[in-house]
Amino acid sequence: MKTHFFTLLLMMPLLLASCSDDNTAGNGNNNNNANTTEKSIHATRIEMPRTQKGNNYLLVVKQDDEIGVNYIIEWDCMKRAQRWTCWEWTAANSKKGWERKNWEGATWLGITWKGDPFQADNDIPAEYRTELTDYRNSGYNRGHICASEDRICSKNVNGQTFHLSNMHPQVNAFNAGVWAKMESRVRQWRDAVTAQGGTMYVCKGGTLYDVNIDGKTEAGTISNTSLRMPVPKYFFMAIVKRTADGLYSGMAFWAEHKGDKSTDLTPYMISINELEARTGYDFFCNLPDNIEESMEAMLTTSEWK
Repeated sequence: MKTHFFTLLLMMPLLLASCSDDNTAGNGNNNNNANTTEKSIHATRIEMPRTQKGNNYLLVVKQDDEIGVNYIIEWDCMKRAQRWTCWEWTAANSKKGWERKNWEGATWLGITWKGDPFQADNDIPAEYRTELTDYRNSGYNRGHICASEDRICSKNVNGQTFHLSNMHPQVNAFNAGVWAKMESRVRQWRDAVTAQGGTMYVCKGGTLYDVNIDGKTEAGTISNTSLRMPVPKYFFMAIVKRTADGLYSGMAFWAEHKGDKSTDLTPYMISINELEARTGYDFFCNLPDNIEESMEAMLTTSEWK
């Protein structure tokens, strides 16, 4: 298992292991908006949003000896919360080699687990990370952003999804409701895309800062909690699929964090441009400008049924 984290100023630079699966989109087209590798050799991967400058933000890269990069998180140290988690899906890393129910009695990281291996993320300094005690008796689930079921090709890959850095507090009726429905739908798209030799890129998270909806600014977090970390008021997913022929299309989900058992997901679909307007984030900035701009502006809901 390999895990690296990267930051500016906050820590001494680390020696980085090379990784052969970097999926940079350098194909000769103009890209005036791409991340640099100043923070990480992985910063120019297609699934990566624009990273934040300054010493308050860490990039946490979870790696695996077999698949390479598992997923990447941007962590806001002052808020003790992640801004987003992103990853790519291919046919190779979508194969099933593990099940969540297998954790009962399984040994991993030198520990024999009695169930799901939820744990604090030691790649984040203790003063900035969340702990298991932060969730205890809080009334909130430890809500996966990269879902356990999204990463089942091996025990190690699945186990890494249980780091608390990959969590936000979620009410159960949301976590097990519309959020789970969205996750399942995205995996259906993944299966269809990767079976045809394509790739899917995903970035998910919860809102930590003010959001802008229909020109009105409102708080992006729920204020009436006593937790050490924020509780997002909204959750989002940004999805891009690339066919084997190199054709791109994209969409986003946006959902208010509340009990919701909806099964019709069309009302939650928005364009990636609209998601960027609401959050202030710049998704998929490493794609060539001509691909990014046209793809993010469009939303054909019939394509995402």
